[in-house]
Amino acid sequence: MSDGALQVLDGTNLTSVDLSLPDSDGPVTGAHILDLANSRASSSLFGLPLPDTLKDSAITRLRSPDIDALRSAEYDRDKASEILKDYITAIADELKDNPLVVSILDGSTLRLLLEDEDDFAMLAENLFTDLDADDKGKIRKSEIQNALDEMGVEMGIPPISEFPQLNDLLRKHGADGEEELGQAQFAQLLQSVLQDLEEELTKKNVVFIQNIQIINGSKLRQLLANEEELNSIVEKVLQEKPKAKDGLGSTEILRHFLESNAKELGLPLSEADEAVALLYDDVFADVVKENNSVELDKEELVKLVKDILEKFAEQLEINPVYQDFP
Repeated sequence: MSDGALQVLDGTNLTSVDLSLPDSDGPVTGAHILDLANSRASSSLFGLPLPDTLKDSAITRLRSPDIDALRSAEYDRDKASEILKDYITAIADELKDNPLVVSILDGSTLRLLLEDEDDFAMLAENLFTDLDADDKGKIRKSEIQNALDEMGVEMGIPPISEFPQLNDLLRKHGADGEEELGQAQFAQLLQSVLQDLEEELTKKNVVFIQNIQIINGSKLRQLLANEEELNSIVEKVLQEKPKAKDGLGSTEILRHFLESNAKELGLPLSEADEAVALLYDDVFADVVKENNSVELDKEELVKLVKDILEKFAEQLEINPVYQDFP
């Protein structure tokens, strides 16, 4: 496992979750079943606490009419086993449709860095130069925190928000003081802090969710299976026509609508990067062809919407798009 590398949690990690109930002769409450399932699912997901949104979505998939009643009710072992299995399956299904992207920091990147004296010396020199804004040849001890921020997750440094123990390490080495250090002293202090940090991460990995969305076509598949939603999209596109510039055809208006409502529809944001803009170009060029400037009636527009979304879903399933989201 590469330290700091992105790991995608898409539900496959849950295929081997223990679905057995603890030994007991009596009934089992729904609350105990859900807590047990959450704990076991978390253990299979690198110890990551399950986000409330994930748990809520999984419970919704259970189609229980009353979650409070589910939690408070008592079940015999057969029914409890069934609920446990269904809930774990619901979590896996939710992750399949809405994967989580996490970083796992286990100290390995820091270990490699510290073992290579030349690489570490170059890093320390570059950090010192960046932090010595006034070119005095001296920086305060407290600048170590900024050095760690500059190194970032890519170099195995967890955010303090995810690893508050980092503050303790800095205090331990006096790295929160105002004493000034030269380049050699800075490198020595940085090395000591990183050595302790590497040991802590080796003992207990830090796992945290990245603000990255994987757009893999799953949401589009759900939309394509819902005739009512498709018709709603077409109606909205038709409403856009009077607002559009003269000379724009149905397909151009449709593209503008899809790009403007990309996140809600399960499409990537076209302005995010050039590759996504090219994806839009390819899909429309492949599906639209001679219809680009032709006025289409509602029935033709429904077919066009289906064709375009189907093509997007196929492409995104093959090559998912990773994008930051607020």
